[in-house]
Amino acid sequence: MGLITHKSLFCFFFFTSVLFILSWFFVLRSTGRPLFVDFGILPNSGLLANADIENSDESPYTNVSIVEEGGGTHNQILSKCDSKKQVKVFMYDLPPEFHFELLGWKGKSIWPDIRSEVPDYADGLNLQHSIEYWLTLDLLNSEFAENLSEKSAIRVSNSSEADVVFVPFFSSISFNRYSKLKPNQKRSTNVLLQEKLVNFLMAQEEWKRSRGRDHIILAHHPNSLLDARMKLWPAIFILADFGRYPPTVANVEKDIIAPYRHVVGSYVHDSSDFDSRPTLLYFQGAIYRKDGGIIRQELFYMLKDEKDVHFSFGSIEKHGISQATQGMRSSKFCLNIAGDTPSSNRLFDAIASHCVPVIISDEIELPYEDVLNYSEFCIFVRTSDALKDKFLINLMRNIGKEEWTRMWRRLKEVEIFYEYQYPSKENDAVQMIWQAVSRKVPAIKMKLNKARRFSPTNVSRENLLLSASLPRNFG
Repeated sequence: MGLITHKSLFCFFFFTSVLFILSWFFVLRSTGRPLFVDFGILPNSGLLANADIENSDESPYTNVSIVEEGGGTHNQILSKCDSKKQVKVFMYDLPPEFHFELLGWKGKSIWPDIRSEVPDYADGLNLQHSIEYWLTLDLLNSEFAENLSEKSAIRVSNSSEADVVFVPFFSSISFNRYSKLKPNQKRSTNVLLQEKLVNFLMAQEEWKRSRGRDHIILAHHPNSLLDARMKLWPAIFILADFGRYPPTVANVEKDIIAPYRHVVGSYVHDSSDFDSRPTLLYFQGAIYRKDGGIIRQELFYMLKDEKDVHFSFGSIEKHGISQATQGMRSSKFCLNIAGDTPSSNRLFDAIASHCVPVIISDEIELPYEDVLNYSEFCIFVRTSDALKDKFLINLMRNIGKEEWTRMWRRLKEVEIFYEYQYPSKENDAVQMIWQAVSRKVPAIKMKLNKARRFSPTNVSRENLLLSASLPRNFG
């Protein structure tokens, strides 16, 4: 009898459990709401598959099962390389004094008609911080481009449809050209423009709505936006590095590191090899620097007498760029040493020259490092190790032809990621920066959604619920 009773109880609980599960299933179906995954907000984590993934047995595709209304399912196969999110950008129509007028453009409208006229950027070293120019041109181009599917970013006219808000202030050229006082000026044009920009942004509904969290502001020159950055810090800054920013204002979690535009020419038809590059290690630039750049002079005294090392002072004057171009193309390795800030244009000149970069900068942050493995084409040396007697030169001499050739080939594969051009092309620097922006969008949306938890609308709703639950004679 006891055995029969236990079996009866087991059957009873089994059938009630099944009925309970089925009842919940039918309740969920009756709501008429499908369960879904929004793949549009997923970052493009597989944009650049490195060699480890390419050579593994892991498939570059992901099978995703989606439960749809009505209980049916279907499998969607997403290619990691095809999952690129096109970021929607609302760009303020700032007056020309903030952008192209700083380059000497004199137009009668806000923007130049770039289908017939593309204003030139300033030449020389100004070019290395010109990213504001290329990104603005790319957004303007998206308004009439024939094939928008090839764009990583498109301009939208309604800010409510945008993923991010772009601020087209050419801050780097503003610093380079307009920081000095003109006759009868008490404050420079650069300072005045920053003040105007802050006042403009603080008055915009878009800024108030997000407190600037979804705004993109460019300050690639280390000294650009020096007066305004402390007021605009909630925005996403696009920078060269974080050397002159406190972490509360700029950091790798919130902001984006963009490459310098290289100054030396691209090595288009590179038929060189290990044996045809006679110089082992190359550096040409300012040797005596402050802050972290003190290491340059210490390395100079350690390496200057090595027969296969070129380590000398140089600048863009007196054919300096052509000398650097020839020197890098004739060298196996190119030194990128910390200067006044952790980064320098020299790294990107080396990449353009297919000269394997040797990075000695402990605090450096690199563009696209969330999707790109720099150790495949760069050598990293800690400052403390580089200053050890003979450490650096012995390290370079122990890298053989096979290893150097592997890195050299990888350099030729990745160089497109650092090319600024108009119109932009797939996976060039402009599109890579926009893709980096798109990978920030989910985090921005999460922050904004969290900030809305106790928005005025929700607070009002909570007050109504509270008042309805209180006794009528309360208070």
